[in-house]
Amino acid sequence: MTDMVVKPLSRERGLLVVEIGNTTTTCAVFRHDDPLEVLRISTKSLGDRECLNSVLPQLLSTFQDTGAAVLCSVVPAVSEAVAVMLRQSGIADVLLISSNLKLPFELQYDNPESFGSDRIALCAAGRKLFPQRPLIALDIGTAVTVDVLSASGLYEGGFIMPGLDIMARSLHERTAQLPHVRAVHSGEFLGRSTASCIRNGIFWGCVAGIDGLTARIVRDLREQGEEEPAIIVTGGSAPAIVPFLEREVVQLELAVAKGARYLYELNASYG
Repeated sequence: MTDMVVKPLSRERGLLVVEIGNTTTTCAVFRHDDPLEVLRISTKSLGDRECLNSVLPQLLSTFQDTGAAVLCSVVPAVSEAVAVMLRQSGIADVLLISSNLKLPFELQYDNPESFGSDRIALCAAGRKLFPQRPLIALDIGTAVTVDVLSASGLYEGGFIMPGLDIMARSLHERTAQLPHVRAVHSGEFLGRSTASCIRNGIFWGCVAGIDGLTARIVRDLREQGEEEPAIIVTGGSAPAIVPFLEREVVQLELAVAKGARYLYELNASYG
């Protein structure tokens, strides 16, 4: 599947955004800034051809005015199958989010092709919301990603860390006796059993790690003469973590999908 410049949509036609994450795939139909419909399914289930050929066509049949689609995927094998299915369903314009597109920020990265499409879309969403401010963009999902933009839109760098579920599963799989537990907030700080020690250690370790990193990033930006950055947060584990963060953040639902929609607009050809 190749990147392409797509045609602009009229205000009457819909745009389907398919955000394929490691765990969950989100399908959102937009006509303007807010989605008309949102569908979430297991990414693993899209490997089943029967599921793939029923879920998205059903969504498209409900919104027959859908004129184009955007794929924002971190699972290449699935995105290729989805793109084929969309074109078979009559969607001619299918845009793949990648570093090759026109971006609202300057991406300075050693290997731009390896910069995740979800991170690209999230940075785009943050840049649209805060076009004149430095930005810290956090995605707390299967992995935790942190990306930093200067006020001028220059990509400064970032971090990638394991998410809550990966840490819990790793502790169980790489030890002989530690159980597999869900890393959720339990209402207590210190654990009093092996399970609660694991659960609280992972949960509060994630909170403290994000707090510590954001504090260091803010200090680094200030030393460069930047103002206080805006901090946006999204991801499946964000609702659990955000209430316990020390700094004020903006929690954005569907931030990656909205950023992908914005990138479609930026890359639509009017010529």
